[in-house]
Amino acid sequence: MKNKKKLELYIHIPFCARKCEYCDFLSFVTPAAAHRAYADKLIEEIRAESAGLREYEVSSIFIGGGTPSVLPSECIVQILAAVWDNYDVMKTAEITIEANPGTLTQPKLADYRLAGINRISLGLQSADDWELRVLGRIHTYDEFLKSYQRVRLAGFDNVNVDLMSALPGQTVESWEKTLKKVLMLKPEHISAYSLIVEEGTPFYEIYGKGENAYPPLPDEETERQMYYLTKEILARYGYQRYEISNYAKPGKECRHNIGYWTGVDYIGLGLGASSYVSGYRFCKENDLRTYLDTSTKKGFPGCLYQDISFLDTKEKMEEFMFLGLRMMEGVSGSEFASRFGQNMWNVYGQQINKLRDEGLLEVREPRIWLTDRGIDVSNYALSEFIL
Repeated sequence: MKNKKKLELYIHIPFCARKCEYCDFLSFVTPAAAHRAYADKLIEEIRAESAGLREYEVSSIFIGGGTPSVLPSECIVQILAAVWDNYDVMKTAEITIEANPGTLTQPKLADYRLAGINRISLGLQSADDWELRVLGRIHTYDEFLKSYQRVRLAGFDNVNVDLMSALPGQTVESWEKTLKKVLMLKPEHISAYSLIVEEGTPFYEIYGKGENAYPPLPDEETERQMYYLTKEILARYGYQRYEISNYAKPGKECRHNIGYWTGVDYIGLGLGASSYVSGYRFCKENDLRTYLDTSTKKGFPGCLYQDISFLDTKEKMEEFMFLGLRMMEGVSGSEFASRFGQNMWNVYGQQINKLRDEGLLEVREPRIWLTDRGIDVSNYALSEFIL
């Protein structure tokens, strides 16, 4: 079939070697015996889900978690083989797997390459061992370096490193050291996020209540200094900021994430995974036992769907704006008109003019994008586009 629509696949592996203190993702530690059972059920789901997606071609695959690299590599190979066998995967598809230092071996990386994986996302967070211990990470910086070297020796030429600022006890100086240590390794992509203390995490019990916090979180001014330092140093080393928290060497932007921010349909496979297809948003069953016990006789995988909703035009326009404006290139009025059959200024002219007058939005028709000041207060600016 010609002119197939683009589709992104997200494959969720919920298992971890240890749950980090700040993490609120659907992930947990489980006996290794559950890994094989989960992979088998996931393969069933991959095959069954494909039947309703024949008009799509897969432009990217992202294996996330949890820590997907805790799975035996043969499980990853078989999961991806099921994808290749059941979906129309573009030859140029970006295929990413998340991995944590300490979970990668040379044979495992060789298997990833043979399975078609062409991008590795390594979770470092900090190059300071004390900060890593506070976060509950299972690795040291030295172990990260060894894992990074293995990735390069295995032939991977598209590597992301995840970093996190505003950590407990972190200083501007220690954050700068982390940035410079990572930049010396020349990864193609860096994701740099600020810590958010989420309800339901161990960190929330310590910091969310504002009592007895030790070590303390950086104050707002220190966090701002870290934020500006990140932008300045990464630009100096040739990394282009293409989204609020993401930087890349030219041509190495994460295509999977860009698809999410620009409204490409995606299907989530695995426990608790979210999907957006043909205007419908839904997620999968998030209880592991229920997921594993689900029979193909019960309308699998449809019986796993939860929280199904259909986005109306207003909701689609809102997502187009507040997701697209996370990108440095912003959004296009021409694309808005093509998607929705309406003039962006007729719908959002009041909000655009208000934010432009406040110095938060740059307008050069047909595009609009957040200014540096707008990015600083992006939560406020983006909320203006909720009709």
